[in-house]
Amino acid sequence: MASNNRYVQLGLIAAMQVLAMAMWFSASAVVPSLRQSWHISDLQAVWLTASVQVGFVLGAVTSAAFNLPDRFPPQRVAAVSALGAAAATAAVPLFADGFWPAVLCRLCAGFFLAGVYPVGMKLMASWFGSTGRGLALGVLIGALTVGSALPQLIKGLGTLVWQHVLFTAAGIGVAAAVLAAAVVRPGPHLSGGTAQHRPRYALEMFRERGPRLANLGYFGHMWELYALWTWLPAFVTAGTGAAETTVGLLSFAAIGIAGVVGCLIGGWGADRFGRAPAAGLALVVSGACCLLSPLAFGASQPVLVVLLLIWGAAVIADSGVFSTALSEVADSRYIGTALTAQTAIGFLITVVTINLVPAIAALTGWQYAFLVLAPGPILGAFAMRALGARSTGAARR
Repeated sequence: MASNNRYVQLGLIAAMQVLAMAMWFSASAVVPSLRQSWHISDLQAVWLTASVQVGFVLGAVTSAAFNLPDRFPPQRVAAVSALGAAAATAAVPLFADGFWPAVLCRLCAGFFLAGVYPVGMKLMASWFGSTGRGLALGVLIGALTVGSALPQLIKGLGTLVWQHVLFTAAGIGVAAAVLAAAVVRPGPHLSGGTAQHRPRYALEMFRERGPRLANLGYFGHMWELYALWTWLPAFVTAGTGAAETTVGLLSFAAIGIAGVVGCLIGGWGADRFGRAPAAGLALVVSGACCLLSPLAFGASQPVLVVLLLIWGAAVIADSGVFSTALSEVADSRYIGTALTAQTAIGFLITVVTINLVPAIAALTGWQYAFLVLAPGPILGAFAMRALGARSTGAARR
């Protein structure tokens, strides 16, 4: 029987996210094996990740257009979506015999994952009011971070047959679906399942200053985030020449462990000091890390490790804060639609930077490749400054 304790639900929703998001980078973890089996190029390897982003955008647009997480029980939407993503992940070793069938399967996996991640944010927000919501969503984004980083841990712990890696990821996805259907429930703080069909709200929210600024900050954050996660191992390999297992463990430490710490600190800071100041500080720190990355590239290994850990924490610390801010300024009847539309546009941006970073690396070398990410957090920090000024002005009135 499902528990009505909000902290139990916090743990259950977070666990669902960890299990489901393990499928996101599952194909990326086995790219070295696929290079040998299918003789894929560097550009094709990029699209094994980018196709998930494109699929996610298509799925998020579909979900927002039909207001799915606001018209139907969100836990059921998440369960069906996780099951679909698991089927698409298992289809790669079962049916794909080359690059293009694999890309189609990964596109479908991303499509279905759009019904898990944003819906999970709505579920989490439904259990927490303004007090504690920042930390709760920080826990959720921390779960996303751990799930996304798991393939790097697998890579670091040893070499597995690539088919077994994907089958394992698919099985984990099925467990996420069972968890969502059996024990995850929506809470009392947000309306759900009764909203009328209103697809235009995905665009209408941008007419309001609060949602517009919260979204702009998020878009700057996403310009940086997934490109860093995707290409961090290549950056470390080029700068240190370390073995694949070492690079995998260091990448997991920066993305997964430091990322979780950053999410928790960001969520706590959002509740303690306000949404805009917490997000703005994280953006400034991660932007500074972008600008310092060329110096760290040629530095000693301890200096590089410290920078990567700080960067890994800062780059994700604000993600839950943007979701929290949007959930508080958007129409409460369409929180699921607003969050889904926000993530759809954000992940569309990631497709650009995931492809842009290796193109810059080809021209300048990996030492300077991450400089192209700096404008995102810088512009996002300005948006958060404006949002903070708006909140202060509203409080005075």
